[in-house]
Amino acid sequence: MTYRDRLTKTLLCRATDRPPLPMWLGFGPWAQTLGRWRAESGIADLGVQKYFGLDPWFRGVPCSGFGPWPHFPEREISRTADFVISTDYRGITRRNRLDGACMPEWIDHPIKAPADWERYKRERMQPRLDERLTGLDDFVAKLGDNSAGVQVGSFPWGVFGTTRDLLGAEGVLMAFYDQPDMVRDIMDTQTSLWLAIYGRIAARVQIDCIHIWEDMSGRQGSLISPAMIEEFMMPHYDRIATFARRHNVPIVSVDTDGRMDQIVAVMTRHGVNGFMPFEVQAGSIVEDYRKQYPTLGLMGGLDKRALAEGKPEMHRELDRAARLIASGGWVPGFDHLIPPDVPWANFAYFVENMKRIVGL
Repeated sequence: MTYRDRLTKTLLCRATDRPPLPMWLGFGPWAQTLGRWRAESGIADLGVQKYFGLDPWFRGVPCSGFGPWPHFPEREISRTADFVISTDYRGITRRNRLDGACMPEWIDHPIKAPADWERYKRERMQPRLDERLTGLDDFVAKLGDNSAGVQVGSFPWGVFGTTRDLLGAEGVLMAFYDQPDMVRDIMDTQTSLWLAIYGRIAARVQIDCIHIWEDMSGRQGSLISPAMIEEFMMPHYDRIATFARRHNVPIVSVDTDGRMDQIVAVMTRHGVNGFMPFEVQAGSIVEDYRKQYPTLGLMGGLDKRALAEGKPEMHRELDRAARLIASGGWVPGFDHLIPPDVPWANFAYFVENMKRIVGL
């Protein structure tokens, strides 16, 4: 069985020769974590997938822009001993620590009013597929037997997620009430662009997964109500699901942090059949979702905090992994990237035990 078959069949809750153990978000380290591991292991060029012999994840199709194209020029505005303020390729201004030890602080966003969006759309959101997909020919030529499968869509592209980034969290939540037509048009324009890109790709290769990044929930649940998810977002999810059926794409997956119950309940009615990463500390217990949704593809959900605590806590998560593997339809992994408080020895111990559980 190929990596592609093993991963897609698992997410479709079908039988495989063994569980997949791929290198994805659920086993990925923060940059600072990888630096620590390289120092502690003494391996200067340490790479997690190569070191442990983990399975590959889906291959992403190269694209110059799933969002604004041409990109905004990246520009540094100011710098101190600890921080840098700059604008990125999407036109967003943010403050970052120079050591990369935290998420960015969002300072300013390119869309504040309908006129801003109309200009952004006119100047940056036209299809221009030949320019966006200059790497497609080379990707197809090197794809070979496609044993790892193909994914389209990735961070930071989502119906809500990208809209939130363009307007800011407060801005988008207010816009649902003050400028609902603008919100609908942003979501519609983005989805139309993505489907145009995906259509060009689907004409050349078989797509195995359409991935949608949303990150639209916290510990309290979704940032917008289920009724608003249904009204504003799901017409576009229906379009994506229709595309998936037309092109025989088996997996439509969503990435959202935090407590996911409200989101999963709505999105599973509109063609989504895979979710990640099930953050334990936010109350998203992956085993509960398996009981409630027996045919849903699940990814992640192991408590990453156990890696910093010790062997008893790690074996608690290894036992959880064994139960999830036995129930089927689960891709092993933690509930997000591995933070820098995790020692290399602990992570290595855990992964070697996971390899034994899956028979890798």
